[in-house]
Amino acid sequence: MVDMVHRPRREGTQREHIDVTVLAGAQQTCNFAARHVASVIEKRTDERRETVLALSTGSTCIGVYKELVRFHEEEGLDFSNVRVFSIGEYYPSDPKAIQSCHRYLREKLLDLVNIPSDQVHLLNGAVSPSEIDAYCADFDHAIKRAGGFDLALLSMGKSGQIAFSNPGASVQSPTGPVFLDHELRRGVASTFYGEENVPAEALTVGLKSILDASQILFVATGEHKSRIIRRVVEAKPDASVAASQVQSHSHANLYADAAAASELTREKLPWLVVRDLRWDMRLAKRAVIWLSGAAEKALLRLEPADFRRYGLHGLLHAFPDTDALCLRVFEGLRSSILYPDDLPGGERAILFSPHPDDDVISMGGMLDKLVRSRNTVLVAYMTNGSVAVFDADLRRYLTFVEMSCRQLGMDDAATSKFLDVQEHVLESIKAKKPGQVDVAVAQKLKAHIRCAEAISGIEVLGLSKEHARFLDLPFYQTGSPKKKPIGPEDIAIIYNLLREFGPDHIFIAGDLSDPHGTHRLCYGAIAFALRQYNRLKDHAPPKVWLYRGAWQEWEIHQASVIVPMTKTDLARKIEAIFKHESQKDRAMFPGSYDEREFWERARDRNTGTAEKLNKLGLPEFFAAEAFVTTFGL
Repeated sequence: MVDMVHRPRREGTQREHIDVTVLAGAQQTCNFAARHVASVIEKRTDERRETVLALSTGSTCIGVYKELVRFHEEEGLDFSNVRVFSIGEYYPSDPKAIQSCHRYLREKLLDLVNIPSDQVHLLNGAVSPSEIDAYCADFDHAIKRAGGFDLALLSMGKSGQIAFSNPGASVQSPTGPVFLDHELRRGVASTFYGEENVPAEALTVGLKSILDASQILFVATGEHKSRIIRRVVEAKPDASVAASQVQSHSHANLYADAAAASELTREKLPWLVVRDLRWDMRLAKRAVIWLSGAAEKALLRLEPADFRRYGLHGLLHAFPDTDALCLRVFEGLRSSILYPDDLPGGERAILFSPHPDDDVISMGGMLDKLVRSRNTVLVAYMTNGSVAVFDADLRRYLTFVEMSCRQLGMDDAATSKFLDVQEHVLESIKAKKPGQVDVAVAQKLKAHIRCAEAISGIEVLGLSKEHARFLDLPFYQTGSPKKKPIGPEDIAIIYNLLREFGPDHIFIAGDLSDPHGTHRLCYGAIAFALRQYNRLKDHAPPKVWLYRGAWQEWEIHQASVIVPMTKTDLARKIEAIFKHESQKDRAMFPGSYDEREFWERARDRNTGTAEKLNKLGLPEFFAAEAFVTTFGL
């Protein structure tokens, strides 16, 4: 195993109050964190001492536990001398419920390694209210009898929570029941199929036990964690952000992927904290664009005094002719703006849409222009999105068909058969518990709702049903938010589509920070299939266009192509988004604490990109979409 020791701070980290290790991607981050945990276990095993772990839940930790299981199976990592404690549980909750932390830890780790059952301590959400105080006190006593935690493995909550501790929780707080914070309840609402089904309370190990751990290890992946990470790591400790209290700990570490660490000063603005930066044109472009915003001047109005005023002395030394540098950045950005005549015309393009609405939400403007430029376009919807359809929507469509049987040409036998199916579906919905998987016919009908909406959306932009391909990848077909891993059958479907269609261009969701994880899974499947496809010698590799999802746009310095949109273009894009009626007013999985509807996010993102370009002194547009282009993944 890798020797995990306390490392000295590196240059550029002087603003950071917790040791942060930045890894390239989520997989590397989870592997590194798992190696850290394994090294603690192995060291204490060599010393013939028990290892006491505090274990968190959350999507980030899934990858860590998967790696630990792999170490156990392939490298012989021994868990027989490990004692584990969970740090939170919904209350009340059945330990067997799919949302319970108890079941999560069992399925992801504990049942897959050799930890003796008497060394497992999981908070029980089924304890009666009259026994809760005594139960929590006993849990704290069990932690103390074990000698406290050797390592607390924690995921980074979006509000900086530790376990279920509420903002303002005392650092001396013991294990006990707490009311769930409103933001946290909203954040887990999709897991419970609606905020109304989220328990009002939870049991949580107190901050005292966690802060008393010999080591604390945070793990964070994804851009949606970046802002809270910067606050936890760089701002002063704040009682409203529990994780910031860890700054005073003598052995606290955070492992983050590049997306999660992107807001740290050393990553976002390294010229402010790193003394001897190695300036290249790519970094210079970032710095000049930042300087333009900081100085509130257009690119071509920047002067040497602005560089000095904002601490860019190193850049001045590397590029002493600031006029030439600013002109080069300006011209590079200007040449990235593609007008309709600059876009592909008369070629073949596949737009891969992870969910049935990502196409129009993320790149409806580009799709509109591709169609108008007489390209042959195929929109490949990778999943059917059925789990995001509310039961009320399904009931509405069933009522429509019931009222329209005669107009639809259904005879008495067909009508009777439909009514039987309708009754079966409605009874199943009525009997269904929160989080329970729909019956098969209901899943299929909900999938049809999303598919019909997708077709209506692209019809606004000049396409038809013949231009839609519903891949319905097997990894998604679980009937619940929990998906299977990507498998060979998923990759084969994508590969066969590439072979059949022979695209000149493919458009892919490059939003790997998607909170749902579906974008990341789809990206991985496409990348694998594309590598296979590009090894064939009977075609040129297609040009790859990466778009972002509903959560953010590419930054100006990242974008290699910017597509301007008129007010009419944006209105048409929004009309296409409106066709996704089941997702419009209240989406089941909104993906963040953002109150805006998807069409509002798209509008604000696109107009915001145009406004940034305008402030840089570039041509003024009403809105714009941004892309990163490449010829491989």
